[in-house]
Amino acid sequence: MTAFPEMSPLRWANQLTKMLDLAKGQDRYPVDVEELILEYSRTVWPDDPVLKVVSQPLKGFEGALVPVHEDPRGWLVISNSTASAGRRRFTVAHEAGHYFLHRHRLPNGLHCKEEDVSRRAGKDIEKEADAFAAALLMPLHDLRRQVDPKVRPTLIELGALAERYGVSLTAATLRWLEYTERRSLMVVSTDGYACWARSSDPAYRSGRFIKTSGPPHEIPAVSGAARPDMADACRAGISHPSGVWFDEDVEEFTVHATALDQVITILHFGDARPRWRVPDEEPEPDVYDRFVSFESR
Repeated sequence: MTAFPEMSPLRWANQLTKMLDLAKGQDRYPVDVEELILEYSRTVWPDDPVLKVVSQPLKGFEGALVPVHEDPRGWLVISNSTASAGRRRFTVAHEAGHYFLHRHRLPNGLHCKEEDVSRRAGKDIEKEADAFAAALLMPLHDLRRQVDPKVRPTLIELGALAERYGVSLTAATLRWLEYTERRSLMVVSTDGYACWARSSDPAYRSGRFIKTSGPPHEIPAVSGAARPDMADACRAGISHPSGVWFDEDVEEFTVHATALDQVITILHFGDARPRWRVPDEEPEPDVYDRFVSFESR
């Protein structure tokens, strides 16, 4: 059997992205992740491939990577058929990440809950699988072509990203928050309380974040997120003065996703200097920049 290389989630995603770019060009989205994992695994690991990708109703979890011990030996990737098409695509990519990164450590497979897949906030191997899925489905070099890091996008523009990559609005927004230079924040709420939230790095450094691990965080009563009767205006964007969401002016874009019983809110702030410095992490390599650099040698 071919040796299993020890590579990071981003290196795996970038290697596959370069391969897809060369084979299919720039306008190859959304990624057919099912075809990719089936063909690649059978070619590289013919004795340990992904045998099938299936979707079926699941209770208590969103996806799974399951070993098959019969002949032929291999793996099943399972996603929840009751989820949206965008959620299923991300789940399949997440489980593919487990296959590339973790299957030799977890020979009995694993099952992933909703919070492991959809919030990009899991720990350890779930965080690694999420990072792989996001980088594979929404690579930075293509994202930058769609939305400049300095631009303040509307819901229409973020929705266009979701459509291009075949993922949910939540997944596309979370990915955008990872590279934007804007001070922005996403809040997902239910029944007037924040379930979870995520800030861009510039927003976090300036103190613009919402803690959801402690006491319930109530959504401002005058915000669009608390006013389903303002759904149309919220989609177009509404402005709030200081004292509504934070102690500064903010622009709010909100989607009342009644089918999911969730409210998705994006807040855009103005320019501000950071209040503190967060230790720099290793930046995610841009596969396009790396490829151009390699070709120019």
